[in-house]
Amino acid sequence: MSLYCAVGSVETDLSLQDLKKLLSDSLAKLGVRDRVLAVPPDVTRAHSQAGELTRMAWEYYGDRMKAVLPALGTHAPMQPQQIARMFGAVPSALFHVHNWRTDVETVGEVPAEFIREQSEKKLDFVWPAQVNRLLLHGNFDLILSLGQVVPHEVIGMANYNKNILVGTGGREGINRSHYLGAVYGMERIMGRAINPVRNVLNYASDRFLAHLPIVYVQTVIGRRADGVLAVRGLFMGDDIECFQRAADLSLKVNFEIVDEPIRKAVVYLDPSEFHSTWLGNKAIYRTRMALADNAELVIVAPGVKEFGEDKTIDVLIRKYGYRGTAATLAAVRNNPELANDLSAAAHLIHGSSEGRFTITWCPGKLSREEVEGVGFRYGDLASMLERYNPAKLTHGPNRVDGEDIFFIANPGLGLWAHRSRLSAA
Repeated sequence: MSLYCAVGSVETDLSLQDLKKLLSDSLAKLGVRDRVLAVPPDVTRAHSQAGELTRMAWEYYGDRMKAVLPALGTHAPMQPQQIARMFGAVPSALFHVHNWRTDVETVGEVPAEFIREQSEKKLDFVWPAQVNRLLLHGNFDLILSLGQVVPHEVIGMANYNKNILVGTGGREGINRSHYLGAVYGMERIMGRAINPVRNVLNYASDRFLAHLPIVYVQTVIGRRADGVLAVRGLFMGDDIECFQRAADLSLKVNFEIVDEPIRKAVVYLDPSEFHSTWLGNKAIYRTRMALADNAELVIVAPGVKEFGEDKTIDVLIRKYGYRGTAATLAAVRNNPELANDLSAAAHLIHGSSEGRFTITWCPGKLSREEVEGVGFRYGDLASMLERYNPAKLTHGPNRVDGEDIFFIANPGLGLWAHRSRLSAA
């Protein structure tokens, strides 16, 4: 087991030239590789710098890089213009599309006894470790798993083996891992590198993926004082140590403790990145531990046009709505269609305020009827953009026409909490 690169601190600001040298030096330590697969995130994680790192790896290996498989998970396939914007000159012919319903094989099962233990006896099922067939049958001698370590609602801290087992995973594995996280409790998981969902993935990767030549390339992204993004760290290795080091730094960089519970938060969702509540509900996940009781969360989302990236899940969201944990668990017990798509059920739990605060969605391409039909409040996008113009707001506390708000320009880059919520988690 090896750690090839561990560079970073809360003050580090790596340029593209720095990243290229660090990556090249690390790849050189691996020796000659002739068949390389890159597994980066999709456009929803464009800020990770994984697109640039994938391009740099392609420049390093040339025609020895045989394929690129974006780790879509349940997300929609990337469009050609998104691929070009994120990955630059990397040939489009290298890109493959992951279909979480059809393109996977099960490489092993985590036993039900382990799931019972991790879920505090709430769940009783085996967990299938599933990955895209390309990883298993492409005869690769190097699989580069690229991405960003950042607080995450399902897995505590994103990346490491999640990129493989969920990003290129299958329906049952994704469904059951998401449901485990939801049942255990989002606020007990977010920002914690070790938790029940991660323990399940670690069990699977240690036992069922050890034969695959996976090297993890992981960034930590923060903000400079002027709000511009900065690469605070780059970590590469073939085991959990590189993830743990990145997670330690991410907590220092991406975890923001607020002095007082937030009474009103306004979150902006970049239309080039967020097209659905499935993704955009990060605005809820990442702020909930900072919000006061009876607070108001306003989500300004000009690009949002649907609920689920997956069409089947979109139908389920519209039917069952974001009604809270008790209602969702009851719906799972009473409706086989929802019980058969547990990632959708988990998402419905994650996306509810449980009645503790209000959520006002201001989407560009969903109607009032659609938004209110799933249990959210509706806000008019044009009037909200006029009042809360993201170009005129700064990250954190702002005063707008006599009103105090907390503004977040991209919820995917951090996690916000008040100490009272952390002690209760």
